Amino acid sequence: MITLTILYIFLIIAVVFNGLGVIGLHRFPDVYTRLHAATKCTTFGTIFMTFAVIVYSGYRYYWNPTQDQYLNMALHTIAALVAILVTNPTGAHAIARAAHRIGIKPKFAVVDDLEDKEAK
Repeated sequence: MITLTILYIFLIIAVVFNGLGVIGLHRFPDVYTRLHAATKCTTFGTIFMTFAVIVYSGYRYYWNPTQDQYLNMALHTIAALVAILVTNPTGAHAIARAAHRIGIKPKFAVVDDLEDKEAK
């Protein structure tokens, strides 16, 4: 029973973070703040979603250790989580850097220290 509660808590947290990411994509004014909303919220949403899968598969494997597919599912989920944790921030950084290099400015006044360093 406690496992089911933990599973639901993880899923609710994942849905909340992913929902906040969607709201941020629609509400924020420029590419930089939209990237922030998209990557932070979806990364945390994915983390909690994978935690839910790991808890579920661990619970199922604990009660029936002869079914190796649940252990396999947990291991594949951990591998996917590591890949997402590496690629999501890296991709967001690359997109933000490309936007900065082609001259897209933030919507509101921001002090840009990189502009002086890249000009030298």
